[in-house]
Amino acid sequence: MSILDLNRADHLQSKAVPLHLTLSDDFKFALDLLPNLIWVSHTNSGYCNIALKQYIGADTQILRDVDWLKFVHPDDAEHLYQIWNDAQKNGQKFEKECRIKNKSGEYLWFLMLAEPKVIQSNQQNWMISCTNIHDRTIKMRETAEALRANTDMLDVSVDCIKIITPDGKLEHMNKSGCMALLGQERVKKFGIDWLTLLPPEVREQGAKAIKTAARGKNARFAGMSTHGDTVMYWDNILTPVHDEQGNTTSILCVSRDITRQRVAEAKLKISSEYDDLTGLMNRRAFKNKLKAAISQANREKTLIGMMFIDLDHFKNINDTLGHPAGDHLLKVLSKRLQKSLDCKCIVSRLGGDEFAIIVPGMTSEEELHQTTQKVLKQNIAPITYAGKVINSGMSIGCAIYPKDAQDVFGLMKCADTALNDLKEKGRGGYRMYDDEMFALAEKKMQQLDTARYIIQDNLIEPYYQPKVRLDNCQLIGFEALMRWHDTQQQLQYPASISEAFNDYELASKISEIMHQKIFSDMADWMSKGVQLVPISINASPVEFMRDNYAELLIQRLERHQIPAHLIEVEITEHILSERGVEFVIRALQKLKNYGLRISLDDFGTGHSSMTHLRDYPVDCLKIDYAFVNRMNEEKSINSIVEGIAKLGPILSLDVIAEGVETCQQLLSLQDVGCAYGQGFLFSQAICKSEAEQLMLKQVCAIKDWLPTDKQ
Repeated sequence: MSILDLNRADHLQSKAVPLHLTLSDDFKFALDLLPNLIWVSHTNSGYCNIALKQYIGADTQILRDVDWLKFVHPDDAEHLYQIWNDAQKNGQKFEKECRIKNKSGEYLWFLMLAEPKVIQSNQQNWMISCTNIHDRTIKMRETAEALRANTDMLDVSVDCIKIITPDGKLEHMNKSGCMALLGQERVKKFGIDWLTLLPPEVREQGAKAIKTAARGKNARFAGMSTHGDTVMYWDNILTPVHDEQGNTTSILCVSRDITRQRVAEAKLKISSEYDDLTGLMNRRAFKNKLKAAISQANREKTLIGMMFIDLDHFKNINDTLGHPAGDHLLKVLSKRLQKSLDCKCIVSRLGGDEFAIIVPGMTSEEELHQTTQKVLKQNIAPITYAGKVINSGMSIGCAIYPKDAQDVFGLMKCADTALNDLKEKGRGGYRMYDDEMFALAEKKMQQLDTARYIIQDNLIEPYYQPKVRLDNCQLIGFEALMRWHDTQQQLQYPASISEAFNDYELASKISEIMHQKIFSDMADWMSKGVQLVPISINASPVEFMRDNYAELLIQRLERHQIPAHLIEVEITEHILSERGVEFVIRALQKLKNYGLRISLDDFGTGHSSMTHLRDYPVDCLKIDYAFVNRMNEEKSINSIVEGIAKLGPILSLDVIAEGVETCQQLLSLQDVGCAYGQGFLFSQAICKSEAEQLMLKQVCAIKDWLPTDKQ
């Protein structure tokens, strides 16, 4: 309620006939002796003591609540009025810190304590006491004796208030203190040693606090009390009370109940350190445990084993059976790991399907090998969900402290490096870290950084390697290849950033830049009237992950107005046997329907299958360089090349041999019936202007090298 509302209520009540109080004169006299601002309700009115009357400058001691509430600071009044109304309805005591204006117009801070009390004739009244806390320490010292003499005033507080002698004996406690420490509301006789009422684990802190307060200094410590099965936590503030000579005569101890805060902190700690699904430690708690384990290993001169675990193809379970199935697998494995390992091992879920295990106190590397075997066995017994077995494979990367790393970050990095190396080379089982893995990982990171650099500085440019007819060297097309110049203007090749083509964002950005520049070159050539030949562009497997490759490529073609029949998309044979192949097939079919050609690169090096050629929209097969390079030395390889060359016409597919570098290879390819080829024998990849000149000639210079009967 606002001050305007209070004034309105005051106006309405002013029309009522004043009621006389029936409080006893002795009670009113006792109230008037107290220094606190006190107001006692009675019927529809109330009585304020002299301290309150003089503080606010009232004309009378007969005041209603709306009279003295008007002196509360506007910022505090609305909330105070609300809790005051609620307290009157439910009969519950409350306390509130607020600012009250004195007769000089100055606002001072008070602690308002309100409690329903039966004062006389079995009639319930409200007693509101306001303690000046503007200068809390001085006020406590000046009023300690008065508070001790006025039990009612102390009992209004929900805090436990105690007056203690400098040697630690209890002189007085309010009702809250008696209930907390003794389990009863009233105690007639004190003199007990306060520390004996506290649990043993906090007595040492309490003793130090008493000694500090006895020397005249404020003290504070976190305490605890037990009554039956109930445990409460307290924030204890000890303030010394001095006499005129400055000697400590007593100690005022105010203990505030912080049990709820402690419970909330404990819950927060659990939620911040433990995984909700499995109950295992999370990454944050895991790092703390690893740090402690390293300190212990340094003291005891022992080893620490580190294991990073990844569930193979876990995404398939979520995709096919749903996330509840994946969650069930994680929970079952978590329980198995905890039960199967030594109690000293620390198991954690780092996130997703990633787990980590610390094996502390090892004396040899063999202990880590044995532990990994135990972990791998946990995945052997079937795990079922909805009647289906959902076991997933498991890959483990291992590292040892201090052999592989000297700190938390380094050890985790080594285990992660070993895990990644294992996953790249087939998954399953476990792998121990070695320095070669780190060197390889560093090389990959360098390649990724280089890729980001050349993308940012727009250094990528397409080069074009000719494709020719083998019988007359006539130009039939180009393969667009990525090149870039380093700071020394040396021409660099895709192999220098090969890792970037396994990263979706980087591979897609490189592809976008290549498409933009290739199509711009083609548009420029068309504007000059150059007779274009088809150009093939390479697609990395990861570019199909978002299932929008075809749509993006078609948009770019239409933006540059490039005819579809002039573009051929080259994919590797491996892409047709990997996960996500359905995205690849959909994209290729869409591009095929749009009018583009599809070429299968590196044919014969992967899991060759007639199904690939029967079911997928392929127009051309490219014989891998490795076969062409060995066909003249190995009869079996020559037979493979011949088989592929003859297979093409049967399936209505073009066949192109890659990596043709010698005339002998050229002649051998012609002998086995291969019609098309590309390689350094004809030309290396050339820049835009050289490609333009070659299209104008329409034939490669190698024609002059051929025997007359082969021209």
